[in-house]
Formats: sequence, C-alpha cells, structure tokens
Amino acid sequence: MTLVSSYRDHRELFLNLTLRELRSKYKRSFLGWAWSLVTPLATMAVYTIVFKLFFRAHPDRGVHHLDVFSLWLMCALLPWTFFSTGMMSSIGSLVGNSSLISKTYFDRRLLPAATVGAALVTHLIEMGLLVVVLVGFGDWNALAFLPMVVVLIVITALAALGMGLLLSALNVYFRDIEYLMSIVLMIWFYLTPVIYPIATAKKYAKFIKINPMTELTNCFRAVLYYGRFPTALDLGYSVGFAAVAMAVGWTVFNRLQGGFAEEL
Repeated sequence: MTLVSSYRDHRELFLNLTLRELRSKYKRSFLGWAWSLVTPLATMAVYTIVFKLFFRAHPDRGVHHLDVFSLWLMCALLPWTFFSTGMMSSIGSLVGNSSLISKTYFDRRLLPAATVGAALVTHLIEMGLLVVVLVGFGDWNALAFLPMVVVLIVITALAALGMGLLLSALNVYFRDIEYLMSIVLMIWFYLTPVIYPIATAKKYAKFIKINPMTELTNCFRAVLYYGRFPTALDLGYSVGFAAVAMAVGWTVFNRLQGGFAEEL
C-alpha cells in the first residue's frame, strides 16, 4: 500500500493526527501560534548579530542588488528548520502513540507523516511571510519562482518523511536514537552553509558540498534570494537525497513494523 493510497483510505485519521500535533505544539502557552514566528525571528537576530557583525560574513548580493543578510539567512534557515523539525518530531511519533498502536489497526506510517504534516503547516506560514518581506524589499522574482519554491518544499518534506520513517522505526527498538540524532543534527547544521557563505570555508568546500542539505538550501537561496533557477546538479542531488531517504525509510519501516506492538 502506498502512502498516497493510505492517506486516501485514512485521510480523516491523518488529518486528526496532524491537527492534534498542531494543537499540542503550543498548548497552554500565552503566545500560542505566535511562537512559530517569534522563534525564527529570534534565531535570525542572534545569527545576524554573530555572523554579520562579529564575523563579518558577507554573501554575494541578491537579485536587484539585494543585500540584506537577515533575508539571505532566512532563505536557507527556514527550510533547514522544517527539515530538522519534521525529522526530529517523527522520531518519537511511534513511541509516543504506543497505546494507539496496540489498540487500533491503521497504517503506522501515518504517525510520522502527521508530524511532518504539522511541521509543513508551520513552514508554509513562515515561508509565506518571508516571500512577502522579500517582495517588500523589491524582490518580485520571489513571486515568479513560487512554483519552484513549492517543488522544493515538497522535496524537503519527502526527505524529512523518509528520514522520519527510518528513525522512528529504529527508535522503537533502540531508544537512544532520539538522543543521538539531536547531537547529529547539531553537527549537521554547522556542516550546512545556512549561517555562513560556503565561500568562507574554502578548504572544506568540497566536503561540505557532499552534504545533501547544502544543495537543498542552495536551491532555496537561488530561487528566493538570487532570483534564478537552481543548477541541475543542486536540484538533481536534492531530488536524489529525498528519493533515497524515502526508499530506505519505507523499506526499513515495513520490515520492522511487525514487531512494533510487542516492543511498545
């Protein structure tokens, strides 16, 4: 059964699971959904101060001579945050729903898919606001490239889901996965040129470009900040990463899900 057919057959459950994730995310918080905007803005402010003012990071000018470090930063930081949040929230989705798994039969893949879906909703809001701000700074190309942005968001979502399927299944049997991945993600983030131009790491540029998230964030920056299509190599590498992540995650999940009820 494919994920699309599973969603079609269990779309009500999928939507309820996604809504539950969205509602629980900021439950009992005073600002509620405003945190989805406050958090990235605070992160942007910190990185801008540190890397723009202290380390003098100066990326190439964008389309129409756009030269705003904060916008350059957000064009890659938002996709990275979506990918990392979707993947990390998926890891505990099976363990956190152990009672549901043991009592009811449904496609278990809907659980990590729902967490990625919740992260996607937040990401779409943030990305929509970013596009509005870019247009406000004269980057009208951001509107022209919206279809390409949607394609890149789909690629990112599939990559996050593939990794989420893989890691959530492994986490049922090895509960250290969640803690290990928090460390891996921290290292992965700094190996991805999100907060610094790759030109500043000349000695390690070839190594950094092996990282698939380097190419994916480059694609977002190309269409949003620089107003051009991503290179065929960057786009192809990103698609390949998402395809491999989905294939591996799907396969491992299917092989391990038979023992979920017993382990949980």
